[in-house]
Amino acid sequence: MPRAGLPRKADALIVHVQERWLPPPSGSETAKGVYVSTNSVAAKPARDEEEPRSEADGEHLKVLERASQRLASFFPEWKTETPSLKGSPAREIIRRAKEWNADLIVVGSHGCTETKRFLLGSVSQKIVNEAACSVRVVRGQAWKNGSPSRLLMGLDGSRGSMAALEEVARRMWTMGSEVRLVIARDASENNYKWVREYLKDAKKLLEYAELTVTELIEKSDPKQIIVASAEEWGADCIFLGANEAGIGYEVHLLGSVSTAVVARAHCTVEIVRKRQLNPTDV
Repeated sequence: MPRAGLPRKADALIVHVQERWLPPPSGSETAKGVYVSTNSVAAKPARDEEEPRSEADGEHLKVLERASQRLASFFPEWKTETPSLKGSPAREIIRRAKEWNADLIVVGSHGCTETKRFLLGSVSQKIVNEAACSVRVVRGQAWKNGSPSRLLMGLDGSRGSMAALEEVARRMWTMGSEVRLVIARDASENNYKWVREYLKDAKKLLEYAELTVTELIEKSDPKQIIVASAEEWGADCIFLGANEAGIGYEVHLLGSVSTAVVARAHCTVEIVRKRQLNPTDV
């Protein structure tokens, strides 16, 4: 988290969702929905709120306490809250983030096999696809405290890419941090004039933020070159802009760049969405 360039002061919600299991319907009842647990513990029926605190509740509170202490060790000036949520994890996180008007959701990525990474129903993928704000999917990596960051940005000239550039430029990075700008073009495209102009403006913005910038232009599938370049270069995080058109239809395509990169990357991935201001923010 300290290497994410996040501000010294912020408000944060630390959320741990207890998955609620519904008992199977009786002969005369109709099932309204099912929550599928990914935990290794045995499933338990949903209980009434008036029942005594269970062992699961105690463990839930311990998780929140440990997370709160961990975050405070990195960001002592952050104001944190630890709301207790129950239900479908992805759905509850998305709902609470929208209600709270969050700028960023940070979610962990389970260390799992290649096959499991591509499960469309995973919590992290669902949040990436459906959240209204930026989402950072974190994968644990070894690093030294205070060491510079290596950030790889996949750009396509869209407004989403520009939002990602602006987000990286405004954050606070350790001196010596580097950014590699990657643009993947279709092999049939030969006119790179716009690419050069776009990269010139992007480099100017990032260099003003005291970041060292390099570039890579490849005639390749963006899903492949972004992941391969990040692994070869040893990137700490990949930044991608969310296409505005994707919020309704394209976001659900399995082959979308952001979905594929989140599933395949070996490092942290952040999908940047420009938050829509509420009337109360103005």
